[in-house]
Amino acid sequence: MTISFDNSYARLPERFFERQNPVPVKAPELVVLNRDLAARLGLDGDWLESPDGIAMLAGNALPEGAEPIAQAYAGHQFGGFVPRLGDGRAVMLGEVVAPDGARFDLQLKGAGRTEFSRGRSDGRAWIGPVLREYVLSEAMAALGVPTTRALAALRTGETVVREASGRPGAILVRVAASHIRVGTFQYFAARDDLEGLETLLNTLIERHYPECETPLEVLQAVAARQAELVAHWMALGFIHGVMNTDNMALSGETIDYGPCAFMDHYHPGRVFSSIDQFGRYAYARQPQIAVWNLAQFATCLLPLMGEREVAVEEASAAVDSFIGVYQRAWLRRMGRKIGIAEASEEDLPLIEDLLGRMATEKADFTRVFSALRRDPQTARAEFTEPMAFDLWREAWEARIAREAAPAGVMATENPMRIPRNHKVEEMIAAAMEGDDAPLHRLLEALSEPFAEDTRYGEYEAAPRPEQRVQRTFCGT
Repeated sequence: MTISFDNSYARLPERFFERQNPVPVKAPELVVLNRDLAARLGLDGDWLESPDGIAMLAGNALPEGAEPIAQAYAGHQFGGFVPRLGDGRAVMLGEVVAPDGARFDLQLKGAGRTEFSRGRSDGRAWIGPVLREYVLSEAMAALGVPTTRALAALRTGETVVREASGRPGAILVRVAASHIRVGTFQYFAARDDLEGLETLLNTLIERHYPECETPLEVLQAVAARQAELVAHWMALGFIHGVMNTDNMALSGETIDYGPCAFMDHYHPGRVFSSIDQFGRYAYARQPQIAVWNLAQFATCLLPLMGEREVAVEEASAAVDSFIGVYQRAWLRRMGRKIGIAEASEEDLPLIEDLLGRMATEKADFTRVFSALRRDPQTARAEFTEPMAFDLWREAWEARIAREAAPAGVMATENPMRIPRNHKVEEMIAAAMEGDDAPLHRLLEALSEPFAEDTRYGEYEAAPRPEQRVQRTFCGT
């Protein structure tokens, strides 16, 4: 099969990447293929499921036109700067040109050691984090959240050692609008490489911001996209878990699904990531961290923005513009979650009152809002003290009496199903034993998350106490 590539990133100066072929695996086996995404890319699903297609997805064979590279970048990890990170276990095969002319990076995660691999890293991945990213990224796409996508997941026929135990090896085939990150700019800024920064900025404009002409305009546009993205996360109860600067894609997509999770019972301080010991990336801190990351991006752009004092003032204002965009986006989405088509500042106390009661009463985030759209009476059962909901409901009903179609508004904002942590863990446990049926069932249930469907009741249920997942883990 012919794949149309236009590898613009591989045509950049060599210091932007290392040319790196994937390391072949022992016995590739396709676990799941995203046929809808394959069609979007102009790829033949039947061929991808053939031995030749599987060999390509696993990195055992290179398609004609591919120029495999491992990208260079730096990053702040939990606030500490690392000047050289890069793709330590991922290889980008190239940029696929879709039938409509759009370009997408095609990357293999778990493709073996690269020049950027650190220490004793084997450059591989195991089946757990591979399937977690597949499920979570595809669920986010179905929820309408800008995100990288998963084209395929494969077993490698090899064993990787994690936490002193052997686990089934796997590869994720990831598709992204690009992999240009805040950390990519930091890589060149840390080296005082002005030419590299200019080249990277022009690449970012060409790929994602053709309407922009100056570094300041790019910074403003990036801030707006990130504000909309994080507001969408917050309205779904999503916690990224590792919002390091190397995990902020400047395309505005959600990227790098490590220890991410959707909340069950609501609390603004909720943390799942096992490596986030001090709550840096807690649910309610995500907007603040996004601003911090944008400030690091702005710092990288300052040398390209002219006179220093003026540049600092303009860049600071651009970073601060995130706040207003975020607040408006959050109010719009949260207003719609309670049936208000165009929420105003006057509606803010009503929204905050509900969230406060949910936190105190340990109410399930997704189930409260899905109950509001379907049968508000059932929402009270999500509260340890139902009277807390009843007291709020009176004011809410008075407010939505002025709305034309509150249930319809809520139906497009409140999903019935999310990838609940316990169902994801159940799926991973089964896959480790070679049983992929739970994976396919979970993907099916999450493919239309806003639709009411009695077939998927188990995926709407909150976890029982013994099923609750308290910690999620990175895939390294």
